[in-house]
Amino acid sequence: MVFLQAEMSWNVLISPDQLSPEGLLLRKSIIVRLLEDITNRKASKDHGYYIAVNELKEISEGKVRELTGDVLFPVTFTCITQKPMKGEILVGCVEKILKHGVFLKSGPIENIFLSYKMMSDYKFIGGDNPMFMKDHSKLEKGTMVRFKVMGFRWMEADRQFQLLVSLAGDFLGPL
Repeated sequence: MVFLQAEMSWNVLISPDQLSPEGLLLRKSIIVRLLEDITNRKASKDHGYYIAVNELKEISEGKVRELTGDVLFPVTFTCITQKPMKGEILVGCVEKILKHGVFLKSGPIENIFLSYKMMSDYKFIGGDNPMFMKDHSKLEKGTMVRFKVMGFRWMEADRQFQLLVSLAGDFLGPL
């Protein structure tokens, strides 16, 4: 997965009980709230998955909200993000096996589908422990797999990417 560094602007909302005349405590409250907001937001279509805040570049002057007394601080920072790319080779873990394919997880991406049509020569074997087999190679729950990203799409409602992947290519498959 490609790691990117993005400069971002964000509005951090601090409640009155977290305000302090001491600059360090206010700065700490802003940083903690920024990290909470980034964690809750999880990802964006443009930047990918938020991994870490690198550097806090600027905290602009706060604006008091009249009804609540909360203070809104515009903040500029750099953030490390991870975004899937078409054609990229990734490694993931098999999470679920169905007759029509396999669901994998790789890093922060939890919705990766490997269709049985993209696994040449693998045959589905049902039962209590379903798997796909090819010669002496098998895909079962917990197997680590190297795969190629064929396509992806952003799901706004879930705030995550869905990937369609393949095992077609050299050195791809179970590890």
